[in-house]
This record gives sequence, C-alpha cells and structure tokens, in this order.
Amino acid sequence: MARTTHPGACPLDCPDTCVWQLTVEDGRAVALRGDRDHPFTRGALCGKVNRYLDAVNGPDRLTTPYVRTGPKGAGRVAYRPASWAEAVERVAAGLRASIDRDGPESVLPYYFAGTMGHVQGWTMGQRLFAHLGASRLDTTICTGAARAALQSIYGGSVGFEPESIVAAKLVVLWGANPLATNLHLWPFVQQARERGAHVVTVDPLRTDTAARSDEHVAPLPGTDAALALGLLRHVRDAGAADEEWLAAHTVGWPELAARLDEWPVERAAAECGLPVEVVRRLGDRIATTRPTAVRVGLGLQRHHGAGQAIRAICALPLVTGDFRHPGGGALVSTSGHHPIEEDRVVRPPGMPAPPARKLNMSRLATVLTGEADPPVTSLVVFNANPAATAPDQNRLLAGLRRADLFTVVLEQRWTDTCDYADVVLPATMQPEHLDLHSSYGHHYTTLNLPVTRAPGEALPNTEIFRRIAAALGIDHPRFRDSDEELARQLLAGTPVSFEELREKTYARATGVPVGSAPFAAGGFPTRDGRARLHDPSLARLGVDPLPGHTPPVEAADAELARRFPLVLLAPAGRFLMNSTFASLPWHTRRTGPPRVHLHPDDAAARGLADGDAVRVRNDRGAFLAAVAVDEATRPGLAFTYKAYWARLSPGRATVNAVTAVRDTDLGEAPTFHDCRVEVDPVPAELLVPEPPADEAGTAAADAAPVLAG
Repeated sequence: MARTTHPGACPLDCPDTCVWQLTVEDGRAVALRGDRDHPFTRGALCGKVNRYLDAVNGPDRLTTPYVRTGPKGAGRVAYRPASWAEAVERVAAGLRASIDRDGPESVLPYYFAGTMGHVQGWTMGQRLFAHLGASRLDTTICTGAARAALQSIYGGSVGFEPESIVAAKLVVLWGANPLATNLHLWPFVQQARERGAHVVTVDPLRTDTAARSDEHVAPLPGTDAALALGLLRHVRDAGAADEEWLAAHTVGWPELAARLDEWPVERAAAECGLPVEVVRRLGDRIATTRPTAVRVGLGLQRHHGAGQAIRAICALPLVTGDFRHPGGGALVSTSGHHPIEEDRVVRPPGMPAPPARKLNMSRLATVLTGEADPPVTSLVVFNANPAATAPDQNRLLAGLRRADLFTVVLEQRWTDTCDYADVVLPATMQPEHLDLHSSYGHHYTTLNLPVTRAPGEALPNTEIFRRIAAALGIDHPRFRDSDEELARQLLAGTPVSFEELREKTYARATGVPVGSAPFAAGGFPTRDGRARLHDPSLARLGVDPLPGHTPPVEAADAELARRFPLVLLAPAGRFLMNSTFASLPWHTRRTGPPRVHLHPDDAAARGLADGDAVRVRNDRGAFLAAVAVDEATRPGLAFTYKAYWARLSPGRATVNAVTAVRDTDLGEAPTFHDCRVEVDPVPAELLVPEPPADEAGTAAADAAPVLAG
C-alpha cells in the first residue's frame, strides 16, 4: 500500500511544540519522527512522544459514547455504550436541569492542556459555556503564579529570544530541567557551552540537567526568592548594576536597591541552606558575565511564595542590563510574544456572553465540596484529568462522587476522571483533527491538519460541543463555524495567514527576529514601556510592591515538621507527560512504579532500604510507593514523580492524596511542592496494584506492535 508523509504539530503541554512528520498507510499512522527542517525541533522528538503512536493506535482508545449505569467510582463496569444521539441528549438534559434549578453559574467547564491546540482546546467549548453564562474557569494550575509575576514586572509573559541563548556566556537554568521538560532547548545550551559558556542549574534536586551542568546549586525548596535577593545584593555591592540602562528602561531601582540592604549574602545563604561561598561564587559570575541568560522553569512556582520568587529572579537581568544583549535576560514563557487572542474568538462580536463568576481550577476539590455558592451541579471536563492531577485528591474524589453532581468527560481513553462521569464522550487525537498551535517556548506557529481516520465514532472536541449546543436548542450561527473558520478567526490580526500555514505548516509569527535582543532598548509591554522593579498595584492585593521573600507554608513550619519531617516534591519525569501517557505500558515501564526518593540519612533513620514498600502520609491522605535511596535529594527532602493514575496505582492513590489546596502569593496557583509528609514501612505485597476489572486493553497493549519510528 502507498505510504504518505504529512507534517503536523505535537499537541502536548511542553514549551517545545515540536513539528513532526507522520507517515500514514491506509488511513492509519505507522511512523513518526521530528521535522528535521524545523528550527527548534531539528529532527528530534522527546522520549515521551517518540512513542506517541502507541497512544494513537492503542487498543484502549475510546470509540463510542458511554453512559453510567452503576455507582460512581466503580470503574468502566458501571457504564454501557450509547449512541451519540442518546449521549448528547443526556448531556443537554443534565445541563438544562442545573441551569433551571441553580442558574447558569452552577455549570463549570474544566479544561486545560491535554492539548495545547487553540482550536480543539480553547474555542468552541469555551464559546458554548460563555454563551450559557456558565462559571468561567481560572486556568491557574500550571502557570498562574508565573503569569501574574511576569505581568507585574515585564508587563506580560515575555523574555529573551530562546534561540539566542547560544550567545550567552553564563546560562542559569533556575528550577528548570530541560532534559525532561524542554528537551529541544538543551542543544542550544550545549552550543553556548561549546563557545565557552558556564552552565549552572539551580534546583533542590540533582536532576538529569543538574548532573550534566557545570555547577549545581541546591537551595531548600521555596527559598528561590531569598537566593535571588542575595544575588542582587552581591551584584549591587560589586558595582555591577547597569545604572544607565536601569534609569532608561525600568522603574523602582532606587527602592529595590535600598531593600537589598536587608539581604546580605550571609542571610540569603542561611535562608537557602547553602554555604555562603556558593552564593557568593554565583553572585560573582552574574556580576561579571555578559550576557547572562536565566531560563526559569515552572517547578519553582509550586510553593506559597512563587510570585515573589519569579519577580526576584526576573529582576536580576534588569539590574545587570543583560537585556541589552542577544542571549541575555530572563525567560519563563514566550506566550506573551504570540499575537493570537483566544478571548475574541470565544466571545465574538454579536454573540451574547453574560457576565459570570470565575472559579479557580486549582481549588476544584474545595469548589466541589462546599466552597462554591451557588454550588456547581454540572461539571464538563475536557483536555484534563483532574482526578489524577488536581490537589487534595481525597476531597476531590468526594466531590466527584456527589449524587447531585452531573459530570461529562470528553476523553481519548478511560482515565481516573471517567470513573466519576455520568456521560463519557470519545474524542479524537492529533492526527485525526485540525488544530492550530503557538508555543510557550519558541516563536513559531504551526498548523496541524487531519491525516488519519478517527477510531470508531470518536469526534473532535469542536464537533462534540457543536452537537451539545444544538441539543440545547442554541441556534446562533457562530456554533456552526467549522474548525478551519475557527483557525482563521484565531489568526486574524496576526502576521500569519491560514493559507501560508497550509502551504508551509509553520511560520515565525511573533515579530521577534532569531538571535535578537527584543528588549535591548526597553519597550516592555507595560503602559510606559518600562519594566517594574516596584509595582504599586500589588499593594491592593496585599503583596509587597518590591520583590521579596514569601516563605513556604508547610516547608517552613517547624511545628508541622515534628510530625511530618520530610518536604515532598513531585517533579515531572522523562517519560510521562502530566497524566497523558500514564496508562501506556512502554511509558510506565520506562518510568517504573511509584517511588519515593530519600537521602541515605533519611532512609537509615527509618530503617529503610532501597526497594522497601512505604506509605507516604500526612493529614490529608497517603499513597504507596517503593523507596529509592540516592543522593539526588538532600536530607529532609523527598521526591516522587507526578502523573500516575490512581486506578492503576497501589492503594488506588497518587501523590495528590497528600498535596494541599492552597494559593500562591500571586496568581492563585497551586502549591504542589509546599507539602510535608512522613514515610512509614508497609508490607511489600501492598505495592502490587489490583488492576481494575475493566482494564482488558492492558495486556493487548503490551503485545501491540511498535509503530512509532
């Protein structure tokens, strides 16, 4: 049979937004590789996505709608297949009942980055719920603190041009592990190193990236702001502040300079649990090396003081004037450079969109158990798996089990969240639908076109929401917009046309040239074009207008530490992408079963050896894991990888059984890494998970042919 190859975009929650080449035979995807010509992808896919076709072609794909016939939480055995007509009518009836009884704000859409595509992820579903007047979702769970901090200091989610990092003489990877979460940046970092750059990783854990850097600085969790303030003080005292650039392009330097009197290097080192000479040595490098590039990861924002930490770190290249130079400055996200505006597509002119309350997605456990008034009585989940990924898992599951909660889930395979749905609707995957992708790690926009058949009756998210709107009796013409029309609406006002992307697949859409210094002459996206080292508007939120150190809540609680002496982090691993691949045999074999990593001192104090079974617990809950004894962590600090599914885990619980619903100082984001636990031994047989009775596809998936190239 003839084979054809088609370009497309990786849809997953990663800054790299790779362009791939997909080989298709008889309507089926049979091979996948990275696009060799793409300036950022450069022919390589990550360890997760190299096996993406295991997910696309897996025997566990959902191919028909399901409706619940048994108790919530019982698994797939409590459901039966249904026709689309029956399933959509059930959805419409459930939404109508909530709206008639409790008003439109009783309906909550819950979605995030299961796909990063603008069309399938952020248009028709949100358009429907805006038109209904449903509660609006505050999408905080990943970057809420960073967005708020960057808005405060730079005026948006902007920073240095990523490809320019090759020109840096000092690269600081702060809370970033690109070998696991931003793989395609690493070759650019390596080019900089070949040109003489020194690479430093700042991370409490000795990650793969830290191990391959020239230097690893390991502060205590939640003390990043203290370290940044100590470094700023060292730069000031060394006379390395770029006073001319500061005067021309920032506001608030005199006030911040005075604040730094409170932060001698000795205080910062003590707060961070670091030797003074380590902080001073890094301060010397930053003070004397131009250009310095600070790539800030998202993991460091998972504690209470996250907003202030990111403000303090992002102040460093303002004070040193590194933004003058290509390869200099700070970068958390490029999303603010991309001109696509989703809101005008969600709420197009002429289509009613009543005002509505906003509910924080990171607080879903409390929203569903009494925090929301009026209560949420209909929940529609798409592009997300909150039962696995949201904090305070036990309280969340109690909310999902509510008899009065009507839940709809759009999914590609049966997840933890599906176990609590009233209706499950089968959704397409990336090769089967049209989508449009920008990036939060580079400056290219990509068009993805459908090139394979969807399995069974699976439909794109957009079409599912069109059918729900029709079943609700909504006849507005904007609910008949095709996916191509939605893509064209998203591109309106950008320098890229749909025709150009259809011909070339991707285009540089931000107006920031490769290798440039976009803020060399100022021009930050603030009202006056100046970066804000002092932001008076924060005082209205109860936040210090100057960058400061907000200590973590649990990690800094000495009283709590007596009962739960270990601070627990839950970083991303190399082979799981949030919860997307956590049911696939190859990915889970490479990741291994749940483990909690302990320093040898902590393991010895508890009489634990490598491989022992333990319960990791606090007052919120517990999960089971095997012990991994190593020095990737420091005494008093434990870590386990996130993204496992409870239904496939020992004890039917994951790390989110112990995480808290608590907001960051800015952005109301979650505090997954601000968590204390204790670890107790348990019998080894408890680590053998009891497979769900409905997991017939698992053995077949193990035997399925490998189709990813």
